[in-house]
Amino acid sequence: MRFAMVTTFYPPYGFGGDATFVRALSRALVAQGHEVEVAHCMDAYELLAGNTAPLAELDDPGILVHRLKSRFGAISPLVTQQTGMPGLKDASLQRILERDFDVIHFHNISLVGGPGVLRLGSAPCKLYTLHEHWLICPTHIFWKNRSRACEKPECLSCCLRSGVPPQVWRYTGLRDNALRHVDRLIAPSEFTAERHRSAGITQRIDVLPLFSANEGVAEDGPPREPIPSPYFLYVGRVTASKGVAPMVRSIASAKDINLVVVGDGDLRSRLADEYGSCANIRFLGALPQSHLSQLYSGARALILPSLAPETFGLTIVEAAARGVAAVVRSSSGGAPAIVKSSGGGVLYDRDEDLVPALRRLASDPALALELGQRAQAGYQQNYTRARHLEGYMTCIETVLAEKRP
Repeated sequence: MRFAMVTTFYPPYGFGGDATFVRALSRALVAQGHEVEVAHCMDAYELLAGNTAPLAELDDPGILVHRLKSRFGAISPLVTQQTGMPGLKDASLQRILERDFDVIHFHNISLVGGPGVLRLGSAPCKLYTLHEHWLICPTHIFWKNRSRACEKPECLSCCLRSGVPPQVWRYTGLRDNALRHVDRLIAPSEFTAERHRSAGITQRIDVLPLFSANEGVAEDGPPREPIPSPYFLYVGRVTASKGVAPMVRSIASAKDINLVVVGDGDLRSRLADEYGSCANIRFLGALPQSHLSQLYSGARALILPSLAPETFGLTIVEAAARGVAAVVRSSSGGAPAIVKSSGGGVLYDRDEDLVPALRRLASDPALALELGQRAQAGYQQNYTRARHLEGYMTCIETVLAEKRP
Protein backbone atom coordinates (compact mmCIF):
# COMPACT_ATOMS: atom_id res chain seq x y z
CA MET A 1 0.00 0.00 0.00
CA ARG A 2 1.00 3.63 -0.51
CA PHE A 3 0.87 5.93 2.53
CA ALA A 4 1.17 9.72 2.84
CA MET A 5 1.92 11.19 6.27
CA VAL A 6 1.10 14.89 6.76
CA THR A 7 2.56 16.53 9.86
CA THR A 8 3.97 19.86 11.00
CA PHE A 9 7.22 18.41 12.39
CA TYR A 10 9.37 15.48 11.32
CA PRO A 11 12.83 14.51 12.67
CA PRO A 12 15.26 16.00 13.03
CA TYR A 13 13.08 19.10 12.66
CA GLY A 14 10.76 18.49 15.58
CA PHE A 15 10.31 19.06 19.30
CA GLY A 16 8.35 16.19 20.79
CA GLY A 17 6.82 12.78 20.62
CA ASP A 18 4.53 13.40 17.65
CA ALA A 19 7.45 13.86 15.23
CA THR A 20 9.30 10.87 16.65
CA PHE A 21 6.22 8.67 16.38
CA VAL A 22 5.48 9.62 12.75
CA ARG A 23 8.98 8.50 11.84
CA ALA A 24 8.65 5.28 13.84
CA LEU A 25 5.33 4.45 12.18
CA SER A 26 6.69 5.29 8.74
CA ARG A 27 9.72 3.07 9.28
CA ALA A 28 7.53 0.23 10.53
CA LEU A 29 5.33 0.42 7.43
CA VAL A 30 8.33 0.44 5.11
CA ALA A 31 9.68 -2.63 6.91
CA GLN A 32 6.42 -4.37 6.02
CA GLY A 33 6.89 -3.57 2.34
CA HIS A 34 4.67 -0.49 2.06
CA GLU A 35 5.62 2.81 0.40
CA VAL A 36 5.61 5.94 2.57
CA GLU A 37 5.92 9.66 1.81
CA VAL A 38 6.00 12.35 4.51
CA ALA A 39 5.17 16.04 4.07
CA HIS A 40 6.08 18.47 6.85
CA CYS A 41 6.69 22.20 7.30
CA MET A 42 10.28 23.39 7.61
CA ASP A 43 9.12 27.00 8.05
CA ALA A 44 7.18 26.04 11.19
CA TYR A 45 10.24 24.44 12.74
CA GLU A 46 12.46 27.42 11.94
CA LEU A 47 9.83 29.82 13.33
CA LEU A 48 9.67 28.03 16.69
CA ALA A 49 13.21 26.67 17.03
CA GLY A 50 14.96 30.01 17.44
CA ASN A 51 18.63 29.28 18.00
CA THR A 52 18.00 25.61 18.82
CA ALA A 53 19.95 23.48 16.36
CA PRO A 54 18.32 20.20 15.26
CA LEU A 55 19.99 16.88 15.94
CA ALA A 56 21.93 15.35 13.07
CA GLU A 57 19.68 14.52 10.12
CA LEU A 58 18.84 10.84 10.03
CA ASP A 59 18.73 8.50 7.09
CA ASP A 60 15.24 7.13 6.41
CA PRO A 61 15.68 4.43 3.74
CA GLY A 62 12.51 3.86 1.78
CA ILE A 63 10.75 7.02 3.07
CA LEU A 64 10.37 9.98 0.71
CA VAL A 65 10.35 13.15 2.85
CA HIS A 66 8.96 16.42 1.46
CA ARG A 67 10.35 19.26 3.58
CA LEU A 68 8.00 22.11 2.62
CA LYS A 69 9.60 25.53 2.58
CA SER A 70 8.11 28.80 1.35
CA ARG A 71 10.06 31.77 0.04
CA PHE A 72 8.04 33.79 2.56
CA GLY A 73 9.51 31.83 5.48
CA ALA A 74 7.76 32.28 8.83
CA ILE A 75 4.80 34.02 7.18
CA SER A 76 3.65 30.65 5.81
CA PRO A 77 2.90 28.90 9.15
CA LEU A 78 1.52 32.16 10.56
CA VAL A 79 -0.99 32.35 7.69
CA THR A 80 -2.01 28.77 8.42
CA GLN A 81 -2.34 29.47 12.15
CA GLN A 82 -4.61 32.44 11.49
CA THR A 83 -6.75 31.10 8.65
CA GLY A 84 -6.87 27.37 9.45
CA MET A 85 -5.94 26.70 5.81
CA PRO A 86 -2.74 25.50 4.07
CA GLY A 87 -2.30 28.99 2.60
CA LEU A 88 1.15 29.36 1.07
CA LYS A 89 1.65 25.57 1.23
CA ASP A 90 -1.60 24.75 -0.55
CA ALA A 91 -0.16 24.17 -4.03
CA SER A 92 2.70 22.00 -2.75
CA LEU A 93 0.41 19.88 -0.60
CA GLN A 94 -2.08 19.44 -3.43
CA ARG A 95 0.67 18.23 -5.77
CA ILE A 96 1.77 15.66 -3.21
CA LEU A 97 -1.62 14.46 -1.98
CA GLU A 98 -3.30 14.16 -5.38
CA ARG A 99 -1.07 11.16 -6.14
CA ASP A 100 -2.48 7.65 -5.96
CA PHE A 101 -2.14 7.01 -2.22
CA ASP A 102 -4.17 4.30 -0.54
CA VAL A 103 -4.00 6.05 2.84
CA ILE A 104 -3.46 9.69 3.78
CA HIS A 105 -2.69 9.94 7.49
CA PHE A 106 -2.78 13.36 9.15
CA HIS A 107 -0.91 13.89 12.42
CA ASN A 108 -0.04 17.29 13.97
CA ILE A 109 -1.49 19.57 11.27
CA SER A 110 -1.63 22.82 13.27
CA LEU A 111 0.96 24.71 11.18
CA VAL A 112 1.25 22.54 8.08
CA GLY A 113 -2.33 23.08 6.92
CA GLY A 114 -4.79 23.59 9.75
CA PRO A 115 -8.21 21.93 9.44
CA GLY A 116 -8.30 22.94 5.79
CA VAL A 117 -5.63 20.42 4.84
CA LEU A 118 -8.03 17.58 5.72
CA ARG A 119 -9.94 18.38 2.53
CA LEU A 120 -6.97 17.66 0.29
CA GLY A 121 -6.33 14.34 -1.38
CA SER A 122 -8.75 11.66 -2.51
CA ALA A 123 -7.21 8.53 -1.01
CA PRO A 124 -9.73 5.76 -0.22
CA CYS A 125 -8.78 5.98 3.46
CA LYS A 126 -8.02 9.19 5.38
CA LEU A 127 -6.96 9.02 9.03
CA TYR A 128 -6.11 11.64 11.64
CA THR A 129 -4.25 10.88 14.89
CA LEU A 130 -4.96 13.12 17.89
CA HIS A 131 -1.41 13.59 19.14
CA GLU A 132 -2.48 16.78 20.93
CA HIS A 133 -5.74 18.45 21.95
CA TRP A 134 -5.29 21.05 19.21
CA LEU A 135 -8.69 20.44 17.61
CA ILE A 136 -10.42 21.56 20.81
CA CYS A 137 -7.83 23.83 22.48
CA PRO A 138 -5.95 26.78 20.91
CA THR A 139 -2.94 26.13 23.21
CA HIS A 140 -2.94 22.45 22.12
CA ILE A 141 -2.45 21.19 25.68
CA PHE A 142 -5.17 22.68 27.93
CA TRP A 143 -2.58 24.88 29.66
CA LYS A 144 -4.47 27.97 30.80
CA ASN A 145 -2.95 31.46 30.88
CA ARG A 146 0.54 29.88 30.84
CA SER A 147 0.07 28.97 34.49
CA ARG A 148 -2.23 26.00 35.18
CA ALA A 149 -4.26 23.17 33.75
CA CYS A 150 -7.49 24.36 32.17
CA GLU A 151 -10.53 23.81 34.36
CA LYS A 152 -13.10 25.50 32.05
CA PRO A 153 -12.90 27.03 28.57
CA GLU A 154 -12.15 30.75 28.43
CA CYS A 155 -10.28 30.53 25.16
CA LEU A 156 -10.08 34.15 24.03
CA SER A 157 -8.68 35.53 27.28
CA CYS A 158 -6.41 32.49 27.61
CA CYS A 159 -4.98 33.06 24.12
CA LEU A 160 -4.25 36.70 24.91
CA ARG A 161 -2.54 35.83 28.19
CA SER A 162 -0.67 32.90 26.65
CA GLY A 163 0.70 34.83 23.69
CA VAL A 164 -1.26 32.69 21.20
CA PRO A 165 -2.80 34.85 18.43
CA PRO A 166 -6.60 34.34 18.55
CA GLN A 167 -7.90 32.32 15.60
CA VAL A 168 -11.17 33.49 14.06
CA TRP A 169 -11.62 30.20 12.21
CA ARG A 170 -12.24 28.46 15.54
CA TYR A 171 -15.54 30.37 15.77
CA THR A 172 -16.72 29.20 12.34
CA GLY A 173 -17.73 25.81 10.98
CA LEU A 174 -14.33 25.19 9.36
CA ARG A 175 -13.18 22.50 11.80
CA ASP A 176 -16.34 20.40 11.65
CA ASN A 177 -16.72 20.77 7.88
CA ALA A 178 -13.09 19.71 7.34
CA LEU A 179 -13.45 16.69 9.65
CA ARG A 180 -16.16 15.31 7.36
CA HIS A 181 -13.36 14.51 4.90
CA VAL A 182 -11.69 12.16 7.42
CA ASP A 183 -12.76 8.53 7.75
CA ARG A 184 -11.40 7.90 11.26
CA LEU A 185 -9.91 9.84 14.11
CA ILE A 186 -7.37 7.84 16.10
CA ALA A 187 -6.84 8.62 19.79
CA PRO A 188 -3.86 7.17 21.66
CA SER A 189 -5.91 6.79 24.85
CA GLU A 190 -9.51 6.52 25.97
CA PHE A 191 -8.98 9.72 27.98
CA THR A 192 -8.18 11.65 24.80
CA ALA A 193 -11.05 10.08 22.85
CA GLU A 194 -13.54 11.01 25.56
CA ARG A 195 -12.15 14.53 25.92
CA HIS A 196 -12.78 15.13 22.21
CA ARG A 197 -16.23 13.53 22.26
CA SER A 198 -17.29 15.68 25.20
CA ALA A 199 -16.04 18.78 23.35
CA GLY A 200 -18.41 18.14 20.45
CA ILE A 201 -16.34 16.03 18.02
CA THR A 202 -18.88 13.68 16.43
CA GLN A 203 -16.66 11.72 14.03
CA ARG A 204 -15.89 8.14 14.98
CA ILE A 205 -12.80 7.91 17.20
CA ASP A 206 -10.88 4.64 17.48
CA VAL A 207 -8.49 4.18 20.42
CA LEU A 208 -5.10 2.86 19.35
CA PRO A 209 -2.16 3.22 21.81
CA LEU A 210 1.20 4.32 20.45
CA PHE A 211 4.35 2.18 20.49
CA SER A 212 7.93 2.90 21.46
CA ALA A 213 10.23 4.32 18.81
CA ASN A 214 13.04 2.72 20.83
CA GLU A 215 11.81 -0.80 20.15
CA GLY A 216 14.66 -2.60 18.43
CA VAL A 217 17.01 0.41 18.66
CA ALA A 218 20.48 -0.62 19.82
CA GLU A 219 22.03 1.17 22.78
CA ASP A 220 24.78 3.31 21.33
CA GLY A 221 27.25 5.72 22.84
CA PRO A 222 28.04 6.55 26.46
CA PRO A 223 26.47 9.51 28.27
CA ARG A 224 28.40 12.72 27.88
CA GLU A 225 29.29 12.72 31.57
CA PRO A 226 29.25 10.17 34.39
CA ILE A 227 25.82 9.71 35.97
CA PRO A 228 25.53 8.62 39.62
CA SER A 229 23.53 5.47 40.18
CA PRO A 230 20.73 4.89 40.89
CA TYR A 231 19.18 7.73 38.95
CA PHE A 232 15.68 8.74 37.89
CA LEU A 233 14.98 9.94 34.37
CA TYR A 234 12.82 12.65 32.84
CA VAL A 235 12.46 12.74 29.04
CA GLY A 236 10.42 15.41 27.26
CA ARG A 237 9.94 19.10 26.69
CA VAL A 238 11.36 21.29 29.46
CA THR A 239 8.35 23.57 29.78
CA ALA A 240 5.98 24.72 32.53
CA SER A 241 3.07 22.50 31.49
CA LYS A 242 5.23 19.40 31.83
CA GLY A 243 5.77 20.05 35.55
CA VAL A 244 9.55 20.05 35.17
CA ALA A 245 10.18 23.03 37.46
CA PRO A 246 8.44 21.62 40.57
CA MET A 247 10.05 18.24 39.89
CA VAL A 248 13.55 19.74 39.76
CA ARG A 249 12.86 21.97 42.76
CA SER A 250 11.72 18.99 44.86
CA ILE A 251 14.69 16.82 43.94
CA ALA A 252 17.24 19.62 44.37
CA SER A 253 16.54 19.56 48.09
CA ALA A 254 16.76 15.75 48.23
CA LYS A 255 20.48 15.16 47.84
CA ASP A 256 20.06 11.38 48.02
CA ILE A 257 17.99 11.32 44.78
CA ASN A 258 19.74 11.60 41.41
CA LEU A 259 17.87 13.08 38.45
CA VAL A 260 18.72 13.14 34.74
CA VAL A 261 16.73 15.57 32.58
CA VAL A 262 16.71 14.90 28.83
CA GLY A 263 15.08 17.38 26.48
CA ASP A 264 14.93 21.02 25.52
CA GLY A 265 12.44 23.81 25.96
CA ASP A 266 11.94 27.38 27.11
CA LEU A 267 12.70 26.57 30.78
CA ARG A 268 15.86 24.56 30.23
CA SER A 269 18.38 27.42 30.38
CA ARG A 270 16.82 28.98 33.47
CA LEU A 271 16.57 25.67 35.33
CA ALA A 272 20.11 24.69 34.33
CA ASP A 273 21.43 28.02 35.60
CA GLU A 274 19.46 27.79 38.84
CA TYR A 275 20.12 24.14 39.65
CA GLY A 276 23.23 23.38 37.58
CA SER A 277 25.38 23.41 40.73
CA CYS A 278 23.34 20.58 42.29
CA ALA A 279 25.50 17.47 42.18
CA ASN A 280 22.44 15.23 42.02
CA ILE A 281 20.87 16.82 38.89
CA ARG A 282 22.07 16.57 35.26
CA PHE A 283 20.62 18.46 32.29
CA LEU A 284 21.63 16.61 29.11
CA GLY A 285 19.54 18.47 26.51
CA ALA A 286 18.11 16.69 23.48
CA LEU A 287 19.62 13.31 22.65
CA PRO A 288 19.28 10.83 19.75
CA GLN A 289 17.13 7.75 20.23
CA SER A 290 20.14 5.43 20.57
CA HIS A 291 21.44 7.38 23.58
CA LEU A 292 17.95 7.50 25.02
CA SER A 293 17.76 3.71 24.89
CA GLN A 294 20.84 3.45 27.09
CA LEU A 295 19.54 6.02 29.59
CA TYR A 296 16.18 4.28 29.84
CA SER A 297 17.84 0.92 30.51
CA GLY A 298 20.00 2.31 33.30
CA ALA A 299 17.29 4.30 35.10
CA ARG A 300 15.71 3.22 38.38
CA ALA A 301 12.43 4.68 37.08
CA LEU A 302 11.04 7.27 34.68
CA ILE A 303 9.28 10.37 36.02
CA LEU A 304 6.29 11.93 34.25
CA PRO A 305 5.27 15.01 36.30
CA SER A 306 2.96 16.72 33.77
CA LEU A 307 0.60 19.37 35.11
CA ALA A 308 -1.37 19.60 31.86
CA PRO A 309 -3.30 16.54 30.62
CA GLU A 310 -1.25 14.30 28.34
CA THR A 311 -2.96 12.63 25.39
CA PHE A 312 -1.03 9.43 26.12
CA GLY A 313 2.37 9.19 27.84
CA LEU A 314 4.79 7.91 25.21
CA THR A 315 7.85 8.08 27.46
CA ILE A 316 6.16 5.70 29.92
CA VAL A 317 5.86 3.16 27.11
CA GLU A 318 9.45 3.77 25.98
CA ALA A 319 10.68 3.10 29.52
CA ALA A 320 8.43 0.03 29.87
CA ALA A 321 9.92 -1.43 26.68
CA ARG A 322 13.27 -1.44 28.55
CA GLY A 323 11.80 -2.96 31.71
CA VAL A 324 11.73 0.34 33.63
CA ALA A 325 8.81 1.47 35.81
CA ALA A 326 7.33 4.98 35.87
CA VAL A 327 6.43 7.48 38.60
CA VAL A 328 3.50 9.46 37.18
CA ARG A 329 1.39 12.39 38.38
CA SER A 330 -2.14 11.03 38.79
CA SER A 331 -3.78 14.06 37.12
CA SER A 332 -1.72 13.89 33.90
CA GLY A 333 -4.52 12.95 31.51
CA GLY A 334 -4.11 9.72 29.57
CA ALA A 335 -0.74 8.82 31.11
CA PRO A 336 -1.81 7.28 34.46
CA ALA A 337 -3.95 4.64 32.70
CA ILE A 338 -0.78 3.04 31.32
CA VAL A 339 0.56 2.49 34.84
CA LYS A 340 -2.81 1.43 36.22
CA SER A 341 -3.32 -1.20 33.53
CA SER A 342 0.04 -2.90 34.11
CA GLY A 343 0.83 -2.09 37.74
CA GLY A 344 4.23 -1.06 36.44
CA GLY A 345 4.80 2.08 38.43
CA VAL A 346 3.68 4.51 41.09
CA LEU A 347 1.12 7.33 40.91
CA TYR A 348 1.47 10.47 43.03
CA ASP A 349 -0.91 13.38 43.58
CA ARG A 350 1.02 16.39 44.89
CA ASP A 351 4.52 17.81 44.41
CA GLU A 352 5.40 16.90 47.99
CA ASP A 353 4.53 13.25 47.29
CA LEU A 354 7.17 12.85 44.59
CA VAL A 355 10.37 12.56 46.62
CA PRO A 356 8.94 9.97 49.08
CA ALA A 357 7.88 7.84 46.09
CA LEU A 358 11.37 8.13 44.56
CA ARG A 359 13.09 7.35 47.89
CA ARG A 360 11.03 4.19 48.18
CA LEU A 361 12.23 2.96 44.79
CA ALA A 362 15.81 4.15 45.35
CA SER A 363 16.09 2.23 48.62
CA ASP A 364 14.33 -0.90 47.37
CA PRO A 365 15.86 -2.17 44.11
CA ALA A 366 13.81 -5.38 44.36
CA LEU A 367 10.61 -3.33 44.28
CA ALA A 368 11.85 -1.28 41.33
CA LEU A 369 12.74 -4.50 39.50
CA GLU A 370 9.30 -5.99 40.16
CA LEU A 371 7.51 -2.87 38.95
CA GLY A 372 9.78 -2.74 35.90
CA GLN A 373 8.91 -6.34 35.06
CA ARG A 374 5.20 -5.53 35.32
CA ALA A 375 5.70 -2.50 33.08
CA GLN A 376 7.52 -4.61 30.50
CA ALA A 377 4.81 -7.29 30.59
CA GLY A 378 2.20 -4.57 30.04
CA TYR A 379 4.23 -3.24 27.14
CA GLN A 380 4.44 -6.66 25.51
CA GLN A 381 0.70 -7.11 25.89
CA ASN A 382 -0.55 -3.70 24.78
CA TYR A 383 2.05 -1.35 23.33
CA THR A 384 4.41 -3.15 20.93
CA ARG A 385 4.98 -2.12 17.35
CA ALA A 386 3.35 -5.34 16.14
CA ARG A 387 0.26 -4.73 18.28
CA HIS A 388 -0.06 -1.17 16.96
CA LEU A 389 0.37 -2.19 13.33
CA GLU A 390 -2.23 -4.92 13.73
CA GLY A 391 -4.77 -2.41 15.04
CA TYR A 392 -3.70 0.18 12.47
CA MET A 393 -4.18 -2.13 9.49
CA THR A 394 -7.47 -3.40 10.91
CA CYS A 395 -8.69 0.21 11.08
CA ILE A 396 -7.72 0.77 7.44
CA GLU A 397 -9.30 -2.46 6.23
CA THR A 398 -12.52 -1.60 8.10
CA VAL A 399 -12.68 1.82 6.42
CA LEU A 400 -12.05 0.31 2.98
CA ALA A 401 -14.65 -2.41 3.54
CA GLU A 402 -17.25 0.19 4.52
CA LYS A 403 -16.65 2.03 1.25
CA ARG A 404 -16.87 -0.95 -1.07
CA PRO A 405 -20.06 -1.02 -3.19
